[in-house]
Amino acid sequence: MKLLASGRDGDIFEYAPGLVLRKTRDGRSIAHEARTMRYVADRGYPVPRVEAVRADDTEIVMERIDGPIMADAMVRPPWKLGDHLRILADLHDQLHEIPGPDWLAAMPGGGDRLLHLDLHPLNVIMSPRGPIVIDWPNARRGDPMADVALTYALIRCGRIPLPRPLAAALNALRAPVLRRTFAKRYVGPTFYRQVAEMAELKCFDKNMAPDELRRLRALAEESRSKAPG
Repeated sequence: MKLLASGRDGDIFEYAPGLVLRKTRDGRSIAHEARTMRYVADRGYPVPRVEAVRADDTEIVMERIDGPIMADAMVRPPWKLGDHLRILADLHDQLHEIPGPDWLAAMPGGGDRLLHLDLHPLNVIMSPRGPIVIDWPNARRGDPMADVALTYALIRCGRIPLPRPLAAALNALRAPVLRRTFAKRYVGPTFYRQVAEMAELKCFDKNMAPDELRRLRALAEESRSKAPG
């Protein structure tokens, strides 16, 4: 099978016409992720169709989605950044209308909505039929603001994998554009408190680079200063 893409813990291969196979490298079961994808698909949310779970639950056969990832589309050209962030916020709002099923683990702090907890521009494919959300292993049920806050923190602090001049320009743009598009929609009594908590939580992720960790800690401090009480 031809390798199409590699992520942090798995690979995606060509499988059959219109289908791909996603396989974990460490033998981790992804049956739970497939169940979540089927659950949201049944409620009209845009995800790849799951065809089968196989090989002792370490492989998913699913619909092939063609198109650029949002991270590429939103920076070429850079002035489309705000438009794509509004699309991302719409995807959050649509997802958070779905109740979180009892079989999903609950986030601390309460709440009963379905959360993706990794819904950022690297996990959205801009397909011909519209944006499609991928990568569901972190899904939980809880307060939608936790999901929004984590996305905000990841976009504010994540490394930009682009040539230095373009990366520098986008680095200067992303904070003010986020405030005008994403934060403006959600800002309220709990927004900055949740951003601080999720930024601090993300600091425990071993996949974060040192410069990303520095930005996350700075964002947590900045957000706590803006949180009421």
